[in-house]
Amino acid sequence: LDRLRLIRTDSVGPITFRQLLRRFGGAEAALEALPDLSRRGGRARPVRICPADTAERELAELTRLKAQLLALCEPDYPEALRAVDDAPPLIALRGRSELLQRPAVAVVGARNASANGRTPTRRILRDALSELAEAGYLVVSGFARGIDTAAHEGALTQATLAVLAGGLDTIYPPQNAALFDRLTREGVLLSEMPPGSEPQGRHFPRRNRIIAGLSLGIVVVEAARRSGSLHTARLAADYGREVMAVPGSPLDPRAQGCNGLLRQGATLIESAAHVLEALAGSTPAIAPAFPETAVTEAAATRVEIVGATGPGSEEQPQATDKITELLSPTPISVDELIRQCQLSAASVGTLLLELELAGRLERHPGNRVALIA
Repeated sequence: LDRLRLIRTDSVGPITFRQLLRRFGGAEAALEALPDLSRRGGRARPVRICPADTAERELAELTRLKAQLLALCEPDYPEALRAVDDAPPLIALRGRSELLQRPAVAVVGARNASANGRTPTRRILRDALSELAEAGYLVVSGFARGIDTAAHEGALTQATLAVLAGGLDTIYPPQNAALFDRLTREGVLLSEMPPGSEPQGRHFPRRNRIIAGLSLGIVVVEAARRSGSLHTARLAADYGREVMAVPGSPLDPRAQGCNGLLRQGATLIESAAHVLEALAGSTPAIAPAFPETAVTEAAATRVEIVGATGPGSEEQPQATDKITELLSPTPISVDELIRQCQLSAASVGTLLLELELAGRLERHPGNRVALIA
């Protein structure tokens, strides 16, 4: 319950969540510390902490949906996803949750997929199903129209997972209602959003990072030069995953993204065998679970940890000013920030945490941060 309240609190994202647990030893202690941290970061109004009854209602709704809530520290949490630094602290699942223990490959592409785009996807998946099943693979996609839908339909008889941009009870797009129902019984639905959440524009990049994080590799079938599919592919590359692309006609704008990925070194995919060959021997850098014993041990030394990770009260204003002077709306890497401000990494981490909780800072992929304009 405390973990759910913490991740539903204003300005607490996945990275901040992890930092708070490491610093304070547990979610309960972190919740108690939030008001002071946000005040130190310059927040004018007290941070809005998720009320206990709100979190309890969410848990009750998940129970009604026959959904399962998994925490980052639990052994059933997908290992590949846990390896990325912005993994969701909590994920909710409906359907055959045991499928998450399989290694996964993502298939993404254009919503307005051409007939040529949909056919290769279905053919590749259909031809690969027996080999994927024998190798224990799970096909992951984003439940959108076009290529995503074709990927789920092609793999549904074996193993497929849909990462939703909204809540586990929200069918989007509406025309996929029948597919949604089948996935609750034969596949898996996954979301980090509360039940009842309607998909919004800012939710789709968050969904994309889960697709990339879950998978050992990603196959892009059709994608324009600027598309969510290319965003997912870039995230996959950042996470050290295999990026694969199906080539298309240079005259079709929906193929320009895939052809661009191939020019940048993505693996060319024309058959199921190519996918399996590219993924052979692929394993993510597995992050260890954060067991409850570690939380207990961290809580026992919380006083020492807190005292050692930030500047003293007299130095706080000067250190905060130094950091904010170096920050701008343009993202900068945390390593570069540490180098320029000449403060310890621990102090910079603490100051960035406080600024984020104050609503003045946002985090970007690649361990970069920027001021909120």
